[in-house]
Amino acid sequence: MKKYAKMIVDRDFRISEIDRRLYGSFIEHLGRAVYTGIYQPGHPEADEEGFRRDVLRLVRELNVPIIRYPGGNFVSTFRWEDSVGPVDRRPHRLDLAWRSLESNEFGLDEFSRWTSKAGADIMMAVNLGTRGVADACHLLEYCNHPSGTLYSDMRAANGRKDPYRIRTWCLGNEMDGPWQFGSKTPEEYGRIACETAKAMKQIDPSIELVSCGSSNSEMPTFPQWEATTLEHDYDYVDYVSLHQYFGNRDGDTENFLAQPVRMDGFIRTVIAACDFVRAKKRGKKDINLSFDEWNVWFHSNADDDDTMANRPWQQAPSLLEDHYTFEDALVVGLMLITLIRHSDRVKIACLAQLVNVIAPIMTEKDGGAWVQTIFYPYFFASRYGRGVALEPVLTSSRHDTSEFSDVNDVESVAVWNEEKEELTIFAVNRDLKDDIVLTTDLASFEGYGLIEHIVLESDDLKAVNSADAQNVAPKAVNRTETDGRCVTSVLHCASFNVIRLGKRHKEA
Repeated sequence: MKKYAKMIVDRDFRISEIDRRLYGSFIEHLGRAVYTGIYQPGHPEADEEGFRRDVLRLVRELNVPIIRYPGGNFVSTFRWEDSVGPVDRRPHRLDLAWRSLESNEFGLDEFSRWTSKAGADIMMAVNLGTRGVADACHLLEYCNHPSGTLYSDMRAANGRKDPYRIRTWCLGNEMDGPWQFGSKTPEEYGRIACETAKAMKQIDPSIELVSCGSSNSEMPTFPQWEATTLEHDYDYVDYVSLHQYFGNRDGDTENFLAQPVRMDGFIRTVIAACDFVRAKKRGKKDINLSFDEWNVWFHSNADDDDTMANRPWQQAPSLLEDHYTFEDALVVGLMLITLIRHSDRVKIACLAQLVNVIAPIMTEKDGGAWVQTIFYPYFFASRYGRGVALEPVLTSSRHDTSEFSDVNDVESVAVWNEEKEELTIFAVNRDLKDDIVLTTDLASFEGYGLIEHIVLESDDLKAVNSADAQNVAPKAVNRTETDGRCVTSVLHCASFNVIRLGKRHKEA
């Protein structure tokens, strides 16, 4: 069968204005994400606060709008009070989640200053594993209350007079998971989430709250977990979380590239559960989605298990340091396309994570910083995926894999930045052997011409980047033509494509 892909993009076929937080990320006290990652006093690139300038430059290049903190599994035994105040008085604690030693040298106050330098907002998580309502309220008071109370005055005494005004808060992390300390049944979590949310919104009604959804779509309680927990906390929360990771453990690349189909189904099912609860409660608001952990993750699993089992209680051991291949970058590109397509309900998303730990940015402890293959699709989506997501009418040749049937050879979506008069088409050709011509009808974008066609491609699906070599990097190509109505683009086999078009203005 001949391979093909055709798409209609119309400015009236709107999905949604894309929330800037769709391109968020995540820093957890895990491995080298913090220590020797974003923070390393004495490093040649360290600023006066110990923050690595080389890392900050790369984070700013990504234009990350919001960063989730401090976990992740770490948060379920986290005592936030340990992480503020004079550093020399902060206790060292055992982190049970990752069997590591946490010195608390870097904490909440430092993170807030770091995010200010990075140009990002904070998405704060509260401990609903081993702690509860009161501690969440104390943390919120510390962060957001102006002054005149125990915890707001504690913040001022620690050097920050003005409130942090953190808007977005996670009510725990993966509370359905048996790996989580303080994990809950759906009824248990629904009750504590409801009571915590109710109390927190008394302190600061302006905040938005994220209720824990299922840890992944394979959990035995999915999707009943969402239905049961939202029965309790619907009136007080604004989002429900989703987490999803993919991996090519059996070496089947064709099947690996099809796995984002599962992400699409996961999102649709969670939306259905949210809407069911709204209907049952005669509610007046939609519960939107926070896809606050997503990525490829599988390369480092065996090494991590060995470190935690046989060499525990190290400070900042190397954990979850996946070295990403070119094919991993294709999957990340496909996941980004999926998130954009669902931007009417997915308002927040966090690539997990940002530095060293399953991350686009890597550092050498006493050396430089460099970017992995997955940096690039994230960079281009964050840079050009701002504006209105347009519903693509896409038809493509299809194929079957070992797990999936009728998988599109090409996946694509378009984003229109009306203010800049620019249209960006993101497209991935999943086919491993054949180039495919994508024909896009742009009748409603009269006068738009090609700005550039950027590709991420490699003849080696297993190619990786390192501190010494950028084997996988984007390049501009001459593979797109337009006649004013139709855009014809040649998509190289196994490639991520960014096709940028802009309004051409006649000279006066």
